[in-house]
Amino acid sequence: MKDLICDEFQNMVSELLIRHHSILDVLSKFQEGCTRTNRATVKAVTGCGCLSIEAKKKQIPSAASLLELKDYFESHLRGKLCPNCREIIETEIGKTLFYLTALCNLLDLNLYDIFLKEHKKISTLRFFNFT
Repeated sequence: MKDLICDEFQNMVSELLIRHHSILDVLSKFQEGCTRTNRATVKAVTGCGCLSIEAKKKQIPSAASLLELKDYFESHLRGKLCPNCREIIETEIGKTLFYLTALCNLLDLNLYDIFLKEHKKISTLRFFNFT
């Protein structure tokens, strides 16, 4: 069922993408979507204040194993997205997803297949996947 939804989404993007059909347009719109997502996230911190960032250098013991490293890192985020910021960020991620899918279409790539390959890779490599 999930592959059908992904395929349907990819087909719909193909039908709806009219104005920005050039690979150059799609690449720039995809990058713009990523930028707008970043900006919306930053605005949740600097404009709204529903999130804050608390970051400092982490002290990692030299004897820490690869599996223990995750215990020493965190997201640095404090707080929770308010409904307004959540809506804005979801919208921007949706636009980014649209243009990512458009890029897949122009390059004759199947988004679901890429998802499955990446899932298999991270499932197989687990902690040894440094992406």
